[in-house]
Amino acid sequence: MIEVKVDNEYSALKSVILGLAEDMGDPPKVFDVYDPRSLYHIKNNSYPKEDDVKLEVESFYEILLKHNVNVLRPSNIQNCNQIFTRDLGFSISNIFFQSNIVPNREEELVGISDIINTLDAGVVKLPEYMHIEGGDVVTHNEKLFIGTYSGEDYSELITARTNQESIKYLEKMIPNKEIRSINIKKSNTDIFENVLHLDCCFQPIGKRKAIICPDCFVDKSDVDYLINYFGKKNSYIAYGQEAYMLISNLLVISPEVIVSDKRFKKINTWLEKSSFLVEKIPYQNVSKMSGLLRCSTLPLLRE
Repeated sequence: MIEVKVDNEYSALKSVILGLAEDMGDPPKVFDVYDPRSLYHIKNNSYPKEDDVKLEVESFYEILLKHNVNVLRPSNIQNCNQIFTRDLGFSISNIFFQSNIVPNREEELVGISDIINTLDAGVVKLPEYMHIEGGDVVTHNEKLFIGTYSGEDYSELITARTNQESIKYLEKMIPNKEIRSINIKKSNTDIFENVLHLDCCFQPIGKRKAIICPDCFVDKSDVDYLINYFGKKNSYIAYGQEAYMLISNLLVISPEVIVSDKRFKKINTWLEKSSFLVEKIPYQNVSKMSGLLRCSTLPLLRE
């Protein structure tokens, strides 16, 4: 049995499901794409090649092994992009919640079903009308931040992945957590006006340390709350191109070690000055599909 316990984003990572890029198949057609970043790269003939993506994911795998993390992988499914395991579920304390993801990604759940069946934890599958994906769920000890979109056009936006019904359900399921829902920008077509998940614009990387991208939030009050809570001096605030590059979507392996994209020179320097060992790897090709390092991992156990 596989132990499950996750209460934050930065305690020592012991067990994780890392995505797979073994058999992605042909690039999706324009009408099959479910995010504007991928759409942009398809239209501009810059969508990543499978071999390039595989090299990046496997370099991530080697870093995790180097730091003694137990790395689990999905079962390979032909012609299926299985990189972004984060969205398939999420662990809160010792409960594993299986996500209700967009229909054209449901096959990915089959790839981790054998792992889910061996979890030493309560496994909860939310009712179908409750939409939620793991990238919108950010754990922080007694707090739980959940990205959502509350606009009236929710049903028209394929990029809107987490609804209010799922948040109300979690409030009942885990009453010991203080849940704060955070509205993030959504667009089916505009890269700069769309945030696919909360972890693409915000992530705590320590008890009082966070990466925050203010331009990605609908409500300024949420930005003010996060900056006040974590402290401006302890927060890396990213705007413009930095935010667009998904700079908050790093993976903390432990309070001392973090994995980052080697392109992120400015934040990598800031992290090193903040006493992190920064493991820098290439991840540019993966990012063209609207995810980065956190998106590629589904933690099951942190110390």
